Amino acid sequence: MKIGVLTSGGDAPGMNAAIRAAVRQADALGHEVWGIRRGYEGLLEGDWAPMPSRACANILQRGGTVLHTARCPEFFKPERRAEAAAKLRLAGIGALVVIGGDGSFRAAETLQREHGILCAGIPGTIDNDLPGTERTLGFDTALNTAVEAIDRIRDTASSHGRLFLVEVMGRSSGMLAVHTALACGAEAVLYPESPDDSYGALVARLHANWLRGKRSSIVVVAEGDDLGSAVAVGERLRREHGLDLRVVVLGHIQRGGSPSALDRIWGSRWGAEAVRRLDAGESGFYLGEVAGALAVLPMARVLGAHPVPPDDLGELVDILSR
Repeated sequence: MKIGVLTSGGDAPGMNAAIRAAVRQADALGHEVWGIRRGYEGLLEGDWAPMPSRACANILQRGGTVLHTARCPEFFKPERRAEAAAKLRLAGIGALVVIGGDGSFRAAETLQREHGILCAGIPGTIDNDLPGTERTLGFDTALNTAVEAIDRIRDTASSHGRLFLVEVMGRSSGMLAVHTALACGAEAVLYPESPDDSYGALVARLHANWLRGKRSSIVVVAEGDDLGSAVAVGERLRREHGLDLRVVVLGHIQRGGSPSALDRIWGSRWGAEAVRRLDAGESGFYLGEVAGALAVLPMARVLGAHPVPPDDLGELVDILSR
């Protein structure tokens, strides 16, 4: 069997570990892997080549993805998916291992349902926002990167007695923001699923901190928060309350860098497991982790509701910052 492997959407640390494991597990089972470059864009263009086991040497510790990635709105057009399926069949590629997030899995689910191309998914997104799994590739690395950066910012905030708003990624999910806030001891966190009066609660928290003599604070803001970016929140605080503050946008620094041990381990486990299950005749699934154990979920589940940060985490950020 020829198995295609692609990475799609935003890059995430640990993707290379998953690629490496898929290739070498397939080799052990007697299958041939073809690397598809630039995700679904490369799939549409037939941009693929054989990927032997030695092609994966020394990629485990590297961030990003050696197969490169792209976002491809064209793939959501039925006629383009039909073209892609025809090209795969012509090349003899009968199965795909798709490493990506929500949009990548939706595309894979549709491709299998419409054209019978066998698909297996590996969750690769720093947002950690896929249903049914407590972990996605890249989340642990991105979280540690954000916490390390904020620990450094804390030193400056304390030295100057100043408020810092730190923006982390999370366009539609607050998972990264809430976990970052808890891990770095932030005074407050704003994220897409925040309660309606989150701005009022933030002002009240900062005022209470000032009254008890606390002159420096860290507020973590998810880039997709309903109140706007950290820059927008900062401008409003300056305008309405005259606060001396600074805004730091961590941006794509959270995506890059060498993956953590956990992201390497889970990328390796999921890459190998995806190929083993395809070899056994299974398809239409994506992998995950629940309570420390490897989980297998139907690809169609990605079409349902996405997880939100547990309420108790946001509450704990508030309690522990007092």
